[in-house]
Amino acid sequence: MAKYLVIVESPAKAKTINKFLGSNYRVVASNGHVRDLPKSQLGIDIENDFEPKYITIRGKGDILAMLRKEVKKADKVYLATDPDREGEAISWHLAQALKLEQKQIHRITFNEITKTAVKNSIKQARDIDMDLVDAQQARRILDRMVGYKISPLLWAKVKRGLSAGRVQSVALRIICDREQEIDSFIPEEYWSLDVLLDVKGEKKPLKAKFYGRDKEKMEIHSKEQLEAILADLDGHPYKIYNIKNGERSKKPPLPFTTSTLQQEASKLLNFSTQKTMRIAQQLYEGVDIKGNGTVGLITYLRTDSTRISEEADAAVRQFIGDAYGPEYVIGQMKDSKNSGKIQDAHEAIRPSNSELTPTKIKESLSRDQFRLYQLIWSRFVASRMADAVYGTTNVKINCNDYIFTVTASKIKFEGFLSVYKHTEDKAESNVLLKKLTEDSQLSFNDFEGKQHFTQPPAHFTEASLVKTLEELGIGRPSTYAPTITTIIARRYVAKENKNLYVTELGEVVNQIMKDAFPSIVDVSFTANMEFLLDKVEEGCVNYKTVVRNFYPDLEEAVQTAEKELEQVKIEDEVSDVICDQCGRHMVIKYGPHGKFLACPGFPECKNTKTYFEKIGVSCPKCGKDIVIRKTQKGRKYYGCENNPECDFMTWQRPSGKSCPKCGNALLIKGQKLVCADVTCGYRENREEKES
Repeated sequence: MAKYLVIVESPAKAKTINKFLGSNYRVVASNGHVRDLPKSQLGIDIENDFEPKYITIRGKGDILAMLRKEVKKADKVYLATDPDREGEAISWHLAQALKLEQKQIHRITFNEITKTAVKNSIKQARDIDMDLVDAQQARRILDRMVGYKISPLLWAKVKRGLSAGRVQSVALRIICDREQEIDSFIPEEYWSLDVLLDVKGEKKPLKAKFYGRDKEKMEIHSKEQLEAILADLDGHPYKIYNIKNGERSKKPPLPFTTSTLQQEASKLLNFSTQKTMRIAQQLYEGVDIKGNGTVGLITYLRTDSTRISEEADAAVRQFIGDAYGPEYVIGQMKDSKNSGKIQDAHEAIRPSNSELTPTKIKESLSRDQFRLYQLIWSRFVASRMADAVYGTTNVKINCNDYIFTVTASKIKFEGFLSVYKHTEDKAESNVLLKKLTEDSQLSFNDFEGKQHFTQPPAHFTEASLVKTLEELGIGRPSTYAPTITTIIARRYVAKENKNLYVTELGEVVNQIMKDAFPSIVDVSFTANMEFLLDKVEEGCVNYKTVVRNFYPDLEEAVQTAEKELEQVKIEDEVSDVICDQCGRHMVIKYGPHGKFLACPGFPECKNTKTYFEKIGVSCPKCGKDIVIRKTQKGRKYYGCENNPECDFMTWQRPSGKSCPKCGNALLIKGQKLVCADVTCGYRENREEKES
């Protein structure tokens, strides 16, 4: 009979660990949390110093009963949940629910599920770290307060089923702010100029880029300016006056943190943050590998540290030396100084065993598991490889005091690029002519002048949003994926071709949050709150103190909002459209995809129609009304009501005025009216012209 009981979160993890422990051990899974705050109420006793009221999660009674039986049979109980605050909290809840006495509690943690790591952890069993537990409790209580106090308000003011969140509402605001930047962005014209030069004795012409005049860099802002430069150059000789050869090196990347893994998996594999975390969890907990049984392939996946253990570092250096040669092994590394935002509790995300190359275990993995494991493996191996070295050449050419440049680079030593190469790591396409010297004779062949326009800030993707949240100190590695998943599921944000767009519903919710709860959606306030919560984790601040200071302001804001906020007029606004089935005036309702027309006679009459909101502006093409339309995912645009006969559409709101220069529609961009034809460039001041 087993003397020792080991409790973990998941059956997959239990299966992997069971392989490493003998018959004296029994490994069972709790299937995550067993206790939580009740769903039906706030679950926090405000009057009793904000004491949380935990209950057994519905459906977990049988699991707890099984665990109690196992505890009675065991001499020792090891709580082996994940090595972070969430895992620590699960262990504490288990200890409470199973009524474990202090002497019975043996908390063990491991960063990777390997035989060595698991056995070492048993030797280093400890008490539950209450600082970690309190940090989780503080986050849970604050999130519950924000969610349960503000969400009903959104239900009353907008529609049922909406939600607010301490991190999610800030993320929504960040996306909304970016959309406003894009909407008000006015493109600026600029030109590029390349010259094609024939080199005596060479078949291929040399392409040089315009730099400036008299060694000063110069921007070309208009066609007139370009033509003036061309006139100055006409008939003058081109002469090489400087050729500089050199070297540059490119450092290897750092191993993955949760955030950088989510970003790279999004960019390179097209994985959502949620998908990345799900597959990484599988790799961490263990996969059946042919000939090896169940193997935990990577270290713990929730971390913001790039630190690597000495053993793992030595092992991967040995692997690189054997597989690629000693010159590919990186020299001694300096310890990088972590910023204050980083919690250095764990190692970076790396393979548990560098010898298990992706190709060796490909047959045992699903396609997605293989691709993610390959990314993690190659990034980690690359992080311990030597710099890539490029040979560079810079050529400067003079013509009537105007400067043109040619730059080229060629890889001399691949270093880490032999295992981790992406598009940005490819050498420049410009290949220099081998015989080029300062004495080379050049003759003019042709000019290539191109018109360009400055681009607005890019729409957020999941990858760039994660990066921004991390830089601002909003949330932690474990929160990025659920936060993004929630705002998409609530239809506040639509995802199209990787880009995130705010929906009409998202705009409404964000405006309410900004008006009524400015501190909740304030980036600095939220980042400071994260800082305080980290201090709880470090044992410097009592978690109740954070909650006590937070609640009164929240409660006051909720009460004020309840009194002052005008109800958003979305539901049951009567339209002038007559129901063609029963003759009633149809009403404007709000559904998951935005506004629609419905018969008020429901359920007797179930007639519905698409609702197109007119903006009081005529179509510049056919004269019919412009209406607000939506893409399938919910992104808003402006189009003609006579679609598809008339194909007019624009992402920006038309002003109803025409461009005096070219006749195209003038669009509203912040405080300006801008011509829809970017090449026209006409703009006028909206305030002055429209007053």
